[in-house]
Amino acid sequence: MQAFQRGWSFINQAWQMAMKDKDLLKPSIYALLAGFAVTVAFIPLMIAGWLLFNEQGLVGQIALFALSALLIFAQFAVGYIFSAMTIYLIYGYLAEGDGRMDKAWAIVKRDWLDILSLAAASTLVNIVKNQIKGKGKNQGRNFLAGLIDTVWTEAAFLTLPAMVIEDINLKDGLKRTANIVRNNLLLIGISTVGVKAVNGLIGFLLGSLGIALGLGAGLGIISLTGPQQIIGLVAGIGLGVIIAGVFIMAATVITSYTATAYHTCLYLWARDVEKAQGLGQQVQVPAPEPLAIALS
Repeated sequence: MQAFQRGWSFINQAWQMAMKDKDLLKPSIYALLAGFAVTVAFIPLMIAGWLLFNEQGLVGQIALFALSALLIFAQFAVGYIFSAMTIYLIYGYLAEGDGRMDKAWAIVKRDWLDILSLAAASTLVNIVKNQIKGKGKNQGRNFLAGLIDTVWTEAAFLTLPAMVIEDINLKDGLKRTANIVRNNLLLIGISTVGVKAVNGLIGFLLGSLGIALGLGAGLGIISLTGPQQIIGLVAGIGLGVIIAGVFIMAATVITSYTATAYHTCLYLWARDVEKAQGLGQQVQVPAPEPLAIALS
């Protein structure tokens, strides 16, 4: 229960920070729109690929696999690019009191190749995870696939701040993350702040509320006009989808920003603790403000 309360406290602090500097939220909104655009752009490619290669045996399977992998890579790339912007904006806000979009864009331009390499690594991990999971319901395989997904997701969340803030490549970023985890520098933060649980609950509640309201509004219009009326049917379905979509998009932006803020604060804290230990200092290193208040 204490972890849940601290998680809620962190989210409150992170969003107070975002309300003071609205730029911190912009990349999460851009990521949502760009991700949607990428998905829409790939839909005709996937349909065309299925129509052209579905009957082509092994060659067709390879072609469809390549298209699927490319879509996964594109989604990861979009997500990481805008997450990198959020990371640097939060870093700038905590260090200087202002997160500047021009500096965040400059960082993305500087690190674009490293960011794409992380997207490629995540794509490979995703493919391996899916191959392990397979199409069956083997609990052992499902557990292993879930473990791989959880470990890599956490590693990527911590590696990206290292790459962006320290200006290092993927290899060195993974080394930094491994060193931090190996030395248990994040043990306190991860074990006592239930941000992931609260974040997941908020996303679930907002998404469920949007679907419920959308379904209610859509069915209401259809019942008023009659299911036989095409206009009423289209209007009901359209309004329901719009309402549900707005809530789901809001949930996506909220959870995306919060998760990025959380892992950025964790990384900055771990980095400062590591520096203090390297200098032989035994003093307690304070966490960044949003995390420090949550842990108090």
